[in-house]
Amino acid sequence: MNDHGGYGQFCPVSMASEILCSRWMTLVVRELLCGSTHFNELRKGVPKMSPTLLSKRLKELEQAGVIVIDRLPNGTTEYRLSASGEELRPLIMGLGIWAQRWIESRLSLKNLDPSLLMWDMRRNLDLSHLPRRRCTIQFLYPELTATQKSWWLLIENGATDVCNFDPGYELDLLVRSSLRSMTAIWMGLTTVRRETENGDLSIEGDPSIARNMQDWLGLSKFAPVARMVQ
Repeated sequence: MNDHGGYGQFCPVSMASEILCSRWMTLVVRELLCGSTHFNELRKGVPKMSPTLLSKRLKELEQAGVIVIDRLPNGTTEYRLSASGEELRPLIMGLGIWAQRWIESRLSLKNLDPSLLMWDMRRNLDLSHLPRRRCTIQFLYPELTATQKSWWLLIENGATDVCNFDPGYELDLLVRSSLRSMTAIWMGLTTVRRETENGDLSIEGDPSIARNMQDWLGLSKFAPVARMVQ
């Protein structure tokens, strides 16, 4: 039920809102729809949410029948959507499509978060445009603090990982950009080529990986949505 109590209406919209309109709830569902199944994975998708509140929201979703929590014999816990939860996919995607179409880009780019951006980039990479060998790509956001400015994408054996410490492998590509420019590229508001020509992005390293950056980046699932406002 919503943190501020129920609405006291029999309308299905009201009853759905009592479950889904608590703070952070739709974002937790978004992460589950994107394939996160472990607590730490979910936390990476909602980095500004406290672990205590995340646990609370997961329990509420379980009670509502939206997710199933599997407590495995090895001590790990997995979270997966029930049939009810899967049916929320078009609703959650619809919210994102509406926002991409109608919310001004200057407002969209106001809430920048490097950890969320890199986590999203990691799970949407198109590996068909990257070498089959191990590939290490560093993203450098010079304007950020020392603990937030450097990020690495590591691609190996068909799997991808992201970290904000040097993994110790030879670097294949170094991408320098402001966080705003990279977020705008990811959201489909601009392109790698345009930001490079503007001097807001530079790429050093393997020419083939650099040349294909727009393709392997994958972009947000909402990037193709035609915008009605700028």
